[in-house]
Amino acid sequence: MATPIFEGSAVAVVTPFTDTGVDFAKLEKLVEFHIQNKTDAIVICGSTGEASTMPDEEHLATIKCCVDAVAGRVPVIAGTGSNDTHHGINLTKKAIEAGADAVLVVTPYYNKCTPEGLYQHYTAIAKNADAPIILYNVPSRTNVNISPDVLYRLAEHENIVAVKECNFTQVPEIISKVGDRYALYSGEDALVVPLLSLGGSGVISVMANVIPELTHDIVRTYLDGDVKKAAKLQTDVVPLIKALFSEVNPIPVKEAMNILGANVGHCRLPLCDMSPKGHENLEAVLNQYDVSAVKKFFA
Repeated sequence: MATPIFEGSAVAVVTPFTDTGVDFAKLEKLVEFHIQNKTDAIVICGSTGEASTMPDEEHLATIKCCVDAVAGRVPVIAGTGSNDTHHGINLTKKAIEAGADAVLVVTPYYNKCTPEGLYQHYTAIAKNADAPIILYNVPSRTNVNISPDVLYRLAEHENIVAVKECNFTQVPEIISKVGDRYALYSGEDALVVPLLSLGGSGVISVMANVIPELTHDIVRTYLDGDVKKAAKLQTDVVPLIKALFSEVNPIPVKEAMNILGANVGHCRLPLCDMSPKGHENLEAVLNQYDVSAVKKFFA
């Protein structure tokens, strides 16, 4: 695979909201928690960060806060996707100006563009962005798939360097068509090891909010050659992953962080609080894992 922006686990970090905006002091503390617990990169203002509910000014201020808090210790990857190409170009430019090391650009949602439109959308962003771009393919959220054929065409752009892939059925075909042109990252916490087995470089993870060191260790253990142990680590977290995705992300992971004492606030509407039954199940599952790092850091 291509030289990756990071190797290991990048946390798709939650955004701590108050009733009036972003809790920047808490965000700084979240950044420090992750750096101290082996997170290899931080994705700010992604889907898990609820970027779709953030006005541009707040979105960019949040990226800048994360960049400043990280202070060059790990890569910062900013979510800058949009279903409006012009908006996506401008947001990408400003995120890079704010200091992001790379950007994560999801496929345009709602518009349902054709493969040609998707190619032109990413080409326009690539031509206007002086930083590495990770394409984010998540058809379950956007109803648009980046096909291997489109990825092959996009390989002409040197700053499109990686793909966060959630459509695993097409990964072998992607590799067949584009070889090692892109670094591949798992967009599914439950399928990190399978992607690594096909040459992937790591994961952009939701569960890393709760178990950052273990998520890092799944990748590192595999890359260090202990496939059997990595597979065991992967299968051991299945119950936690199921609980963290029992309702729409990031509802459960924010609930989990609040249960553990991190106090990251509520999700913004139209996402609402977790159901009482879901909360009860999530709390029971969390008790099965070593989540002491979160509890100690935020005590």
